[in-house]
Amino acid sequence: MIDPVFLNSPQYFDEELCAALGRRVLVKVETANPIRSFKGRGADFFVRGFETNRKAVCASAGNFGQAIAYAGRSRGIPVEVFAATDVNPVKLARMKALGAEVTLVGSDFDAAKEHARSYVAQNTDCVFVEDGEDPAISEGAGTIGIELLREGNLDAIVVPVGDAALITGIACWVKNRSPRTRIIGVCPKGAPAMAESWRAGRMITTENVDTIADGIYVRVPVPTAVERMKGLVDDMVLVSEESLLDAMRLAATTLGLLLEPSGAAGLAAIREHELPGDRIATILTGSNVHPALIGKVLAPAS
Repeated sequence: MIDPVFLNSPQYFDEELCAALGRRVLVKVETANPIRSFKGRGADFFVRGFETNRKAVCASAGNFGQAIAYAGRSRGIPVEVFAATDVNPVKLARMKALGAEVTLVGSDFDAAKEHARSYVAQNTDCVFVEDGEDPAISEGAGTIGIELLREGNLDAIVVPVGDAALITGIACWVKNRSPRTRIIGVCPKGAPAMAESWRAGRMITTENVDTIADGIYVRVPVPTAVERMKGLVDDMVLVSEESLLDAMRLAATTLGLLLEPSGAAGLAAIREHELPGDRIATILTGSNVHPALIGKVLAPAS
């Protein structure tokens, strides 16, 4: 049912990358599609059940907003995205190019989300779409897990975690088909709310976030997503800002791919932590890079 443009993304072992990481690492490239991220799978599946006479309203750091805009445009559904005032300008431009109305409000993603909720509460012709809440979004993202298992036995799958739609969707499929495969989530040290919530088994919020990984910075977790992670996720690790930048450079030099920080978070975790297993997979989740980071990633090594 999902638009084929988002399915069967490339996945392979790159020998130079494997040598640099000291193990067999299967990468799944979720950036070669019209929105440059994995978000299209879940958004497209969700929108198929949406009422076409209502407006879809969501909050986004940029990639989910693109996904809803893309899916909504193909079905004649108007889309409005609430984003923080400091949103990545690349993501902002792409959301608008896909036809979304974008409202910039709030100091971060979670503040923008509260404004989106308030707007929907006052407008009965709108529906609030929350990434990480609706099971259809997780189910669509989980198709990545089906495709990864085609490579045979995997000791672990390392997944960047923002709202947790991706990791819970993948885990539902993988734990059913390959229970021995460990599911490991990754969060930035500057945005640890989801990792702390998973460890505590309940929602834990933080006062602020401080990370370049705008695609996975969460201050206020979605309670439903935290609940779903129980029993599905085997471990959560945190990565430093320098590890994120280093992983972006590694992807550029070995894979020839320019990833955004959240897209490289899985590589950062594999390099920074002693994760178990000889055959590990990770998802390169996005490539909408903030212009300010491009020079840092592509600058010659000193």
